[in-house]
Amino acid sequence: MEIRQLKAFLAIAEAKTFTAGARRVNVTQAAISMQIRQLEDEVGLPLFTRTPRRVIMTEAGEYLLDRARKILREHDTALAEIAELGGVEHGRLRIGSASAEFAAQQLPGILQKLRQKFPNSEIAVAAGTSATLVEKIMHGEIDIAFVSLPVENSSITTDLLFSDEIVAIAHPTHPMANEKYISAAALAGEKLILGERGGNTRRMIDDFFNAANVRPHVVMELSRQEAVNQMVEANLGVGTTGQKTIADEIREGRLVSWLIEGAEINWELGLARLRGGYFSPIAKEFVALCKESFVVREKELKAKR
Repeated sequence: MEIRQLKAFLAIAEAKTFTAGARRVNVTQAAISMQIRQLEDEVGLPLFTRTPRRVIMTEAGEYLLDRARKILREHDTALAEIAELGGVEHGRLRIGSASAEFAAQQLPGILQKLRQKFPNSEIAVAAGTSATLVEKIMHGEIDIAFVSLPVENSSITTDLLFSDEIVAIAHPTHPMANEKYISAAALAGEKLILGERGGNTRRMIDDFFNAANVRPHVVMELSRQEAVNQMVEANLGVGTTGQKTIADEIREGRLVSWLIEGAEINWELGLARLRGGYFSPIAKEFVALCKESFVVREKELKAKR
């Protein structure tokens, strides 16, 4: 049972076809088919049932899947540990970020400091939703990720970095601009501009409306919070966002905010990584730098309020 065979097996299991699996591991379809045949010959059982449109894992394949992931994670860990024998300046860190705002504002400075301590390191950054990034951690595709909390996966451990209460926001010309609170019914009746489905914050907002037994009038669903804020500034609807993060817009009179009656919705950003996985020196330094950065960020936001 070879590493390349397990990588081929995992690629097909996740991509659901031999063609897509071959693209993932950068080999031809003939080559990946041969690797799977060799693996099936060794285990003595078929791992996939072939159908015209996709493959379905057999019972033997399902059994091998978790084991293959663990073996490949251990393989990657061994390579990382050996690489670090070359000196503290070496290392590899694959980062995921579900927060475009953080990736643009704070991450560059953090990575600059990380490079100073690990000048010969390999650092990669990828974007995605929180759910997608957690899956990538589970599959060994990334090492650590900024995600919305909570993460409901017992194999993942998280560090809280930032918490912010979700409020409703509107243009200063809104008829209710001078109000402090808005009810669930009133908010649901507005032309709502919300984050895309799939994120924790959107799920909590939807759960709030369901509990209040009201149906929200959603006119836009956007992938970036910055885009939501800009649409509201353009007076195209009412949105939701973190209270701390709009201090400038409120102070400058570009937006007004309301507390949402009956809602206790907090957006929390955290760092997620595999529980019990290898915690490399470069990853430890990265976590420390992130925590330091958010302490500074909190102080800056308090100063603006």
